[in-house]
Amino acid sequence: MSKNDDHFFNMFSIVLGLLIAIAIGIFIFARSVGVPFENNRAQTDSMVEAHVAERLAPVGQVAVAGKDNSALAVSAKSAEPTAAMAALPIPANGEATYKAVCSACHGAGIAGAPKMGDHAAWAVRIAQGKNTLYEHALKGFQGKAGVMPMKGGRSDLPDALIKETVDYLVKSSQ
Repeated sequence: MSKNDDHFFNMFSIVLGLLIAIAIGIFIFARSVGVPFENNRAQTDSMVEAHVAERLAPVGQVAVAGKDNSALAVSAKSAEPTAAMAALPIPANGEATYKAVCSACHGAGIAGAPKMGDHAAWAVRIAQGKNTLYEHALKGFQGKAGVMPMKGGRSDLPDALIKETVDYLVKSSQ
């Protein structure tokens, strides 16, 4: 390296160090100015106060035998269903069930599921008989080729609708 390169490297290091020091100084100044405003807002905001109180509330209570435990009565939380807990609608027939539930796997062949209309893949399964197909669809099945979850993952569907959907799939794949 030449003398000019050494001089450039030294100057560059000094300038870079100064810029980093200035950035750290600005950050410290901004924090020292902003923290009091944040604390003031947090103390006057009732929602923040409620969230802090909820986080600091005890996780449980201990009942001691032979002592007055009436203050430990369990309070029932609201049992009203929320939008997130709303039940999925039950499809009207086998075709609608296939489109709403089964097509997720049988449409793309996911997890070894035979695709709808794949005559070769369905021939082996159809040869086992409808009762076997019904049982695998209702109770679930894990074979060498893949997995069939119980009722396609929708345990809320009635058995008759699952059987109707199996019939629809078989008819479409023969």
